[in-house]
Amino acid sequence: MNYAGIGHRPESEDISLVGTDKVQLRLRTARDDVAQVAVVYGDPYAIPNKHARWFEHRVPMERRLQTDVYDYWMVTITEPKHRLAYGFYVTGVDGDEVLYVDQGIKKKPTEAELTNENIYFRLPYFHQIDAFHAPQWVNETVWYQIFPERFANGNPELNPAGTKEWDSTVHPGRQDFYGGDLQGVLDHLDHLVDLGVNGIYFNPIFKAPSNHKYDTEDYFEIDPHFGDKKLFKRLVQEAHKRGIRVMLDAVFNHIGDQSPQWQDVIKNGAGSKYADWFHIHEFPVHYTPTDNFEFTDDANYETFSYTPHMPKLNTANPEVQDYLLSIATYWIKEFDIDAWRLDVANEIDHHFWRRFHDATTALKPDFYILGEIWHTAEPWLQGDQFTGVMNYAYTDNIKRHFLTHEIDAPQMIAELNAILMHYSDQADSMMFNVLDSHDTARIKTLAHDNMDLTRQILAFTFMQPGTPSIYYGTEYGMTGENDPDDRKPMVWDPELQDQMMYGFMQRLVRARQQVANKLTVSRMKWAVDADNVITLDYGAVRITVNTGDQAATVNSQGDVLLAQNYENGQLTRDGFVIATN
Repeated sequence: MNYAGIGHRPESEDISLVGTDKVQLRLRTARDDVAQVAVVYGDPYAIPNKHARWFEHRVPMERRLQTDVYDYWMVTITEPKHRLAYGFYVTGVDGDEVLYVDQGIKKKPTEAELTNENIYFRLPYFHQIDAFHAPQWVNETVWYQIFPERFANGNPELNPAGTKEWDSTVHPGRQDFYGGDLQGVLDHLDHLVDLGVNGIYFNPIFKAPSNHKYDTEDYFEIDPHFGDKKLFKRLVQEAHKRGIRVMLDAVFNHIGDQSPQWQDVIKNGAGSKYADWFHIHEFPVHYTPTDNFEFTDDANYETFSYTPHMPKLNTANPEVQDYLLSIATYWIKEFDIDAWRLDVANEIDHHFWRRFHDATTALKPDFYILGEIWHTAEPWLQGDQFTGVMNYAYTDNIKRHFLTHEIDAPQMIAELNAILMHYSDQADSMMFNVLDSHDTARIKTLAHDNMDLTRQILAFTFMQPGTPSIYYGTEYGMTGENDPDDRKPMVWDPELQDQMMYGFMQRLVRARQQVANKLTVSRMKWAVDADNVITLDYGAVRITVNTGDQAATVNSQGDVLLAQNYENGQLTRDGFVIATN
């Protein structure tokens, strides 16, 4: 047996509270190396008091997920005293058996070792305040992402100078304006209701000079080209009446160079009261402009990327912390928003995010905190900072199989499982699953206008753990290459709308919401055949997709919720079937 492959970390994603009195355990072993695993567990104080010999009672664990190098075993247990000691009996395919505990691997544990409560892994007490809190409503939400400047022009009187004619067929420039505003969103709320989505993710709406608004000038003001606070409050209220939650986007990593704080630094240099709000190497601040408005390589202050117009905030400064927390809580208290999406969240210190978490959840215990992190994010997902992150790594692996064919089905499954195992089941259920957004090319374009493939990959993604998101216009088959082409004005002309796609998205949203609570990691079972027919089975519901070239016979038992290229038990290329078991 490969002892080096055995792994478990207490107080991590390997052990998590489920509800008030249950604990889910995970154990990692080398792939195909272990025949069975059993856990022994109980109250650690029972052993010295000779109250129970729980270490003699083995509870089998089940092998659930597999990566290219590891198997993962899982079990859910309970302990009435709400304190836990535990260890794992691991039996290799070679017949070798060991006891794996906090003090390492015991090949033949003695009575003295077994009756020593201090050798075992521990969860000292089931503290609910330390548990990962997964708001139920998030798991049941299908998001709709709106880039406000490009969704709908509801009030032309707010148009900035040089606003272009609304045209969903154009290829926008980086500095173009088309007049989208909050009134346009309010006017089309019933469109979202008809589509079936129940969450809006807004790109930034705060006062800023750009069309994307990530260069914030004033976090306490709605951009005047979008409307005002009275309109936004009405928009949130009308959304809530329709059962739609609202998530705002904010950048606390950096601020725009037109902000009063940075302008004061430019004016007063080291004497500015905001001099310590930023990471400035010397005064006066300066940089050399280039042909690219968003690039310079010689700024003498820290910035987002190489963008001189986005100086980085010093979030270790208590004044900066208090300022940003006042913003975060203001929009909750005054406008009743339900979530924050946090841009460039990985470049801000953990200390600040813990304060942010406590301040926002104190106002709304079921508040959703979503961080933009493109890489592995365990440190942010321990229950004291974020609820979820933008799950780009997960959906990128889906695209690598379905769209670019860089990896085969078994490798995709292994990659997805590896990502899932970075986090607890609760955190996995809160991840934000996006196939396209304002930062990526649109899914139809990536699929080279193959609508069967577009629908297939959307269906597969909607049946993953986590909360799915639709980028505005996807429901009508909008196209677009990378930024800025992915930010075309929304297609409102019925002649240009793909109504077949719209009907499909309505059915997909309904199917997702019908089974959302069944899509848990602990229930997942994968199967794949040599023809790239993949089945993901959760017990109560399953999805089967054909990403190969050959037709395949698929088990037709159960009720079909949604299908494509599926008839008489035959699933053909780019087909899928979602069914109950």
